[in-house]
Amino acid sequence: MSDERAAGGGDGDEAERLPAPATAAGALGPAEPALPAQPTGGGRASGDLRIALQFTAAGVVWGASFLFIAVGLEGLSPAQIATGRTVFGALTLGIIVLVTREKLPREWRIWAHMTVVALTLCVFPYLLFGWAQQSVSSGLASVYNATTPLMTALMAGLVIRVERLTREQILGLVVGLAGVLVIIAPWAGVDLRGGVVPQLALLGATACYGFSLAYLRRFLQGTGLSGVMLALLNVGIAAVIMLALTPIIGTDPITLDIWIVGSIVLLGVFGTGLAYAWNQNVVRAWGATRAATVTYISPVVGVALGILVLGEVLVWNEPVGAALIFLGILLAQRRLRLPRRPR
Repeated sequence: MSDERAAGGGDGDEAERLPAPATAAGALGPAEPALPAQPTGGGRASGDLRIALQFTAAGVVWGASFLFIAVGLEGLSPAQIATGRTVFGALTLGIIVLVTREKLPREWRIWAHMTVVALTLCVFPYLLFGWAQQSVSSGLASVYNATTPLMTALMAGLVIRVERLTREQILGLVVGLAGVLVIIAPWAGVDLRGGVVPQLALLGATACYGFSLAYLRRFLQGTGLSGVMLALLNVGIAAVIMLALTPIIGTDPITLDIWIVGSIVLLGVFGTGLAYAWNQNVVRAWGATRAATVTYISPVVGVALGILVLGEVLVWNEPVGAALIFLGILLAQRRLRLPRRPR
């Protein structure tokens, strides 16, 4: 994504800068209209503070999403959580679109492509994260979510083919994979049900995120729709799909209390709704590269909340693996450069 466009164009350096889906929202839109000139003096300072607060809020909300999922799982199934968050998210984004009076697209092609995006950016990963968090900690899930930029580079270079992988990206993918292996800790023995398979499900979720972001860039760039509208189409279609699937996969017994209900409402309204709009504002004001640094906030928040609220224990290999993943992200996003080969 270019510095001034969400999921925007450009070649080479740009695609790997797509923000991640639990930072994915920032990628939900092609060319955003240019913002008007910033006011000077106090007005500009106020605007900068507002954007900084939205950036921080998005990182905190996306990091807290894994806590909300963990609490929700105490009384709901993964499918029921996915349904609740998409419905509340769609309602929230729908209100924003009504206020801005933006019209829904009429082209069937956009709706067809957005259905693919809804499946890979919401339905599949939401189900996978919910299922996996029945066996792994919320903090660990938030760390795996940070692999999204790596998956985006992989999908953009090898599957959707919207760019060629550079040396830095290839090295970043290798380093990131090493970080994942450190977290899985194969030397401790293979526990398929309690460890490896749920963690592979988390990687499957971020692979879905990476695919959808690369897909957005290839097929929905230049539609003229705002990021918030594309977010509404994405989450709205996902909500319809989940509501249709609920009688099939969401019939488990339900136990509700104020904490479970509150977690799902917060997860939907903020994590699947408002944070998308906030991230769009940050992308337009700061550019996609700076906006993508929210990737580094969410895991810290997720791990901290897991320890402080849920009493989760952090094992030594998890922060070491996370550090390798972050190093891989820096390389994949070209924030770290390899020395040029002499000619």
